[in-house]
Amino acid sequence: MNATTRLTLTASALELFAAGTGFALGGFSGLVAALIGASIASAAQIAAVVLLKPAMHAPAGTFQQRWVLGMAVRFMSFVALAVLMILMKETLSPLWLASGYLSTMLVLLFAETRFLK
Repeated sequence: MNATTRLTLTASALELFAAGTGFALGGFSGLVAALIGASIASAAQIAAVVLLKPAMHAPAGTFQQRWVLGMAVRFMSFVALAVLMILMKETLSPLWLASGYLSTMLVLLFAETRFLK
């Protein structure tokens, strides 16, 4: 199983965990908000790893360029989450959006080194 597949499976498991926790503690609206937040984080992290992986053994300039692109993708996912929190604050709980996003993004960031080997 390649690294991208393992990363995707890990992200999916984290999304399910966030959704389950959201449902258990916040009902159906908690489930939806946590799942949306976790999905945004998963998509950003998978995109960042896919961008960086081919440049792992490239010259420093190429590696740095890909790393910066990955950080830009993650930042844009944060901006998208913030916009969603502002626009949908009446229907989607900002707390569950943020908890789904952070719980998924932080775990995937710490696990990133395993997927980039």
